[in-house]
Amino acid sequence: MMERGYQITFFTRQDCTIGNQPLGQWLLHIASQLGLKGATVNGALEGVGHDGEVHMVNLYDISEQPLQIVMVVTEAEYRALFRRLEQEPVSVFCTVAEVEFGMVGGGTQAPNR
Repeated sequence: MMERGYQITFFTRQDCTIGNQPLGQWLLHIASQLGLKGATVNGALEGVGHDGEVHMVNLYDISEQPLQIVMVVTEAEYRALFRRLEQEPVSVFCTVAEVEFGMVGGGTQAPNR
């Protein structure tokens, strides 16, 4: 049975930090602290930031690599995450989309690793 919730996608770059920690890692840490299960960091080759500038990976430097941090959460987890982020000294662009999520298939366990 599928659940209803939200897919949250945060957009940042490899070189964006909060304190001394990369923003992508920091978001994963916050999600872990809140008990959220499942988040993925996707690295892109190129993107246009909210500043209108092109950011990309090149042969000598990955610091401007565009990143997406994707989380799929329940409504309660969504509220808890955004309450927490409101208390932090950070501003990060994100999108939120309503989704249905869950495991599919006739098996009772996840595939072997």
